[in-house]
Amino acid sequence: MSGMTYKGYHARVEFDADDEIFVGRVAGLNDVVGFHAETVEDLKAAFREAVDDYLETCRTIGKAPQKPYSGRVMFRISPEVHAKAATAAELSGKSLNEWAEAALAEAAAKQVA
Repeated sequence: MSGMTYKGYHARVEFDADDEIFVGRVAGLNDVVGFHAETVEDLKAAFREAVDDYLETCRTIGKAPQKPYSGRVMFRISPEVHAKAATAAELSGKSLNEWAEAALAEAAAKQVA
């Protein structure tokens, strides 16, 4: 599994051993935007074409393309993890939001270039 980026959109790519093709999907969209190819060169082209087609389709139908995330995140964690995170944040002199943002940014940087 690996990722690709084009025009600010990211894609997750996997190899389908049964069909012997690379299969990708643009991440972070409510719409399903997928692509596939047999070679890496063709896969890159297919990804760019899929993003360009998504943007053109949005223009054609008068829909705004999905933009980057709003910055608001809500998720549930165990009370134990919540307590440890809150304590770590306090000890580092940050609010829990600031501390969580830094932790998420560090983790995400390892996954998304």
